[in-house]
Amino acid sequence: MSTPEAADFTRLHTHFDIDDPVFAERFEAVLDHLVARCPVARSEVGPGYHAFNRYRDVRRSGQDWRTFSSADGWMLNPPEGNIFILPEDSDPPYHTEWRRVLNPFFTAAAVAALEAPARAYAAELVARFAARGHCEYVADFAAQLPGLILFQHILPVPVATLPTLFKDIDAYSFGPVEERTAAFGRVYAYLQEFLAERALAPPQNDLVDVILAGVEREGAPCPWVDKVHATLDVVFGGLATTTHAMSGAIFALASDPGIRASLRADPTRMDTAVEETVRLYAPVVAVGRTVREPVTVGGIAFVPGDRVALNYAAASRDPEVCANPARFDVHRHEVVHTAFGVGPHRCIGEHLARLEIRVAIEEFIRLIPNFSLAAGTQPRYESGQLRTMKDLHLRWPV
Repeated sequence: MSTPEAADFTRLHTHFDIDDPVFAERFEAVLDHLVARCPVARSEVGPGYHAFNRYRDVRRSGQDWRTFSSADGWMLNPPEGNIFILPEDSDPPYHTEWRRVLNPFFTAAAVAALEAPARAYAAELVARFAARGHCEYVADFAAQLPGLILFQHILPVPVATLPTLFKDIDAYSFGPVEERTAAFGRVYAYLQEFLAERALAPPQNDLVDVILAGVEREGAPCPWVDKVHATLDVVFGGLATTTHAMSGAIFALASDPGIRASLRADPTRMDTAVEETVRLYAPVVAVGRTVREPVTVGGIAFVPGDRVALNYAAASRDPEVCANPARFDVHRHEVVHTAFGVGPHRCIGEHLARLEIRVAIEEFIRLIPNFSLAAGTQPRYESGQLRTMKDLHLRWPV
């Protein structure tokens, strides 16, 4: 006999809405249902789209950029006046050229040089609240660490602007659709002014100089707006993503002391813990693509112009590639996921994200070894194409 919950989820097969409160509230259950029962879900929201939910379909589609183009934008229901970000919302060869000039700032070697300052920032943040025996982890730690690293060492935007910038990015990513354009406009205006000031200043041999130099577009000099859009991509990627992942990691450790015990007994499992974190708490839920060539996925025929969503969060919970996918398991032999995307658009900042998550876990459990969820609390979330933890209340003995 079908349960009321199953019946409600079945409705999502033909009326899926990534901004639906049901999806936000029953996130894991909905994902698991879609993977098991609905390889391709239909949405009538905005221009309409189909969501690919199984690992094999998401992976194959993400790798085939000629059939599934990013050039029409990653947002599934974009607000009026939406502005694209680069190189995310582009295809090769333009995308390839942008990645070529940006990649040196995000290689494993470049990121490794940030470990010492990242640990110092993390320790300083924890020191602010360790003695009081409780914290709201998202605001007190996770929302701050990524910005300190990004703005001090990669994109030298004044750290004092971080609270306002983060608030506007959050409003654009998770706020009501009718408010997103205004929030995005504020971020855009700030970064455009920042770039204009830097264009008049002496070169500093940094990422901003590379963005200002730009890359050719169809043989012509890089348009100014594309340089602003590239800066937007770095800022959104650096602020609106890792905060959720590191919050998810600490939530998992607070909920299950056995995970902490396993990591203390065998620190070599930390790499697996990081991969499990992004598999289960990846901030990017799904991205949009536009069909360019006739193709069939999940028994459904698509024609050029159709919009589809690659459901990364669902694909990372596919039992076809991950046994017992709901479990945070630091003893997995291999962690297969699509949290960082697949194909040419795989996340340029994945090495930085891994470092930040690792540092967040290691420094927190080093300085506060015995912590738990505050009595009577559970984290709250906001979900859409991105997912974020709004709060995480922790306590520990002092």
